[in-house]
Amino acid sequence: MPENIALYVHWPFCVSKCPYCDFNSHVRGSVDQEIWRGALLKDLAHEAELLPDRRISSIFFGGGTPSLMPPATVAAVIAEADRWWGLTDDCEITLEANPNSIEVANFPVLADAGVNRISIGVQSFDARVLQFLGRAHSGEEARRAIAAAQEHFARVSFDLIYARPDQTMAAWEVELREALAFGTGHLSLYQLTIEAGTRFATLAAKGDLVIPDGDSAADLFDVTQAMTAAAGLPRYEVSNHARVGQESRHNLTYWRYGDYAGVGPGAHGRRLSQATERHKKPENFISAVERNGHGLKVEQDLPPHERATEAMLMGLRLTEGLDLARVEMRSGLARDAFFDAAAAARLARQGLVTHLGDRLTVTDDGILLLDSLLSELVLTE
Repeated sequence: MPENIALYVHWPFCVSKCPYCDFNSHVRGSVDQEIWRGALLKDLAHEAELLPDRRISSIFFGGGTPSLMPPATVAAVIAEADRWWGLTDDCEITLEANPNSIEVANFPVLADAGVNRISIGVQSFDARVLQFLGRAHSGEEARRAIAAAQEHFARVSFDLIYARPDQTMAAWEVELREALAFGTGHLSLYQLTIEAGTRFATLAAKGDLVIPDGDSAADLFDVTQAMTAAAGLPRYEVSNHARVGQESRHNLTYWRYGDYAGVGPGAHGRRLSQATERHKKPENFISAVERNGHGLKVEQDLPPHERATEAMLMGLRLTEGLDLARVEMRSGLARDAFFDAAAAARLARQGLVTHLGDRLTVTDDGILLLDSLLSELVLTE
């Protein structure tokens, strides 16, 4: 029987563009909601027709700011996904939200629409940091949003950004302790990175923005692991922490290299050994849907070695590691075509990986060296 699939839905609009963000987000004065609802449903139908006999195990509304979507549109997408594919009994339906009051007011309606997991873009509780990050909410709004989400959704996650300029260990410990005190089942804790094409990248190039060096960032990472583990939210992926059973099932589909359909502007997908990408600019996406019945810009076959490489890059981010037999199955290649067993043995002796049978895992000592480890473990063609 075919594996279940995940569905990603991208809503590209934001109130403003954050200076660190390189996601496909756009600021528009107005949005024709009827046109957008119709376009998303057509795009979804196109994917469904290519992926028959599957069921949906998770839906993720990302952005942009999907909490700006009318709840009726969210409900329509969920209903259409159910009509085309059918949702599993435990289908995880996540929506990303900002803590602004106007969006939080929609939480009860979104829950009624079928959303059962909310992911809140808090980033910080400190007013000066929020201003630095270009966020449009206050620390108090963030606290109220988390509390409101816990009233309406069975599962709640929120994001924080650390390893910021001039951030001290003591300050981060205070902020993380406050975050853990909310008792949510999931936290996403990202170190600030400078992404090309962002305002922060421009500032960094001028020397006006300096983030902590590697050693300082590693120290902050280590204390993060210790505090989250002690609170019962151990790391299960490089930047994601959860209570047992509260891991993001949608993101696990990505990291375990399962099939997922991506609809909406700029959405990526992996299905039927193909990589897909939608038009990024909202106006171009709408035009493509009107012209072709879908928003696809790219639809290309992935060669076996590229599939194996992607599976390795994704799976080794997880604390559970990856199943080499599954990579073989998903790529159609024997493991000696993509995996350097001799390098794995050497790295295992150094305590950086473990390799037992089909299971390959990066250790806690190795995770901060992940990029360099990948260059040794993954064979190029």
